Amino acid sequence: MTKVSILIPCYNAQQWVAEAVESALNQTYDDCEVICIDDGSTDRTLDILMSFGSRIRLETGPNRGGNVTRNRMLTLADGEWIQYLDADDYLEPDKVEQHLATLGEQSTADVLFGPTAILESVREGELRRFEEEIPPTNDPWELLVSWGFPQTGGLLWKRDALLDVGGWNEQQTVCQENELFMRLIMAGKTFERSTGGAVYRIWSYNTVCRRDPLKTQRTRLEITATARKWLEDHNELTDSRARTIAEAQLQCARDIMNYDRDLAFQIADEVRQSVPNFVPEPSLAFPNSYRLIYRYFGFGMSENLAMFKRSVLNLIGMR
Repeated sequence: MTKVSILIPCYNAQQWVAEAVESALNQTYDDCEVICIDDGSTDRTLDILMSFGSRIRLETGPNRGGNVTRNRMLTLADGEWIQYLDADDYLEPDKVEQHLATLGEQSTADVLFGPTAILESVREGELRRFEEEIPPTNDPWELLVSWGFPQTGGLLWKRDALLDVGGWNEQQTVCQENELFMRLIMAGKTFERSTGGAVYRIWSYNTVCRRDPLKTQRTRLEITATARKWLEDHNELTDSRARTIAEAQLQCARDIMNYDRDLAFQIADEVRQSVPNFVPEPSLAFPNSYRLIYRYFGFGMSENLAMFKRSVLNLIGMR
């Protein structure tokens, strides 16, 4: 039977960590080990972890950061497959079993990925749950640049594949999964769609990726630029991939407008130069009204009208 290691890095997660660990221990797949590292928590996280006794493997130490902790757990793991789980998220009982069940006899998958359920705290005492959509493409490059892969818990990773690329980049402070995805793709690792079963909790805007939105968007642009250069250097930049990259850059430009208008316009100009006559596909980020104005009048006019529309809706209380 294939062994799976469920790895839970923990830092000041006293509110959620018991549920995360219980969800790992209660998997319907029999051959799972659960490893937790307390990364120097200053709340009750370590006490809660210790209460599980021998049901988990526990290590503790000073705070060193998420990626250092993930790599340490990777060295401790005995499983052929790795399930990472953030301490404020949890797994449905059959997550691991269902993922492994999708592997065919001839499968060469190094990473399995499936949709994640989002559990968002809307206001005090009110939660909203919805399924994260993964773009229909099976091209890992397009999934990478469109930010289409799921959050960490929505994947099952082959341990050897992670070790082959050096594990998590310990200097990467944001967009950590995406930087790792990129190195795995560059190394020729195989990604395969699977089922869901992970629940990603949005309860704070002080998390690593939300604390500094401009840094996150800049890092996403760096990853996208690195991916584009690699594809160009290897003569693998197809028209479809170029358009997906352009759309990702334009979405970054829209988000960056709130923080750095000059940079946003610079990115939009790069999009126009890289893919002439580009118009994004219809989506929540690019409704048809935006696309029409963008097609004929460009980025600046599109953004000005979009901001005017938001102002009007705020004024009349529709948002």
